Amino acid sequence: MDWMGAVVRFIVSALVLMLVGFLLPGFKALSFFHALFAAVVIAVLGWVVESLLGRNVSPYGRGVVGFLVSAVIIWAAQFIVPGMEVSVIGALLAAFVIGIIDLFVPTTIR
Repeated sequence: MDWMGAVVRFIVSALVLMLVGFLLPGFKALSFFHALFAAVVIAVLGWVVESLLGRNVSPYGRGVVGFLVSAVIIWAAQFIVPGMEVSVIGALLAAFVIGIIDLFVPTTIR
């Protein structure tokens, strides 16, 4: 993937995180720069989990396990990203909404 594609993907991810923060209870709304940082942190945490446990456990491993791992990654990101506050229910709802949006946004990362 080229650099421009990665930048666009992170910007779209940041906008989705901002939307999720605005819509869902238990997920504090983020500024654009905090959302962009959160998108990078979530991507790195997802890569680490996928590297350690394999692709079937990653958030891209579509299914209940991938959904739960995605929620845990979103929840854990709050400890790294300043200003990000997520409850367990908020992380589950965010993982669901982000998963739905990810179905409709084409990406070459998969």
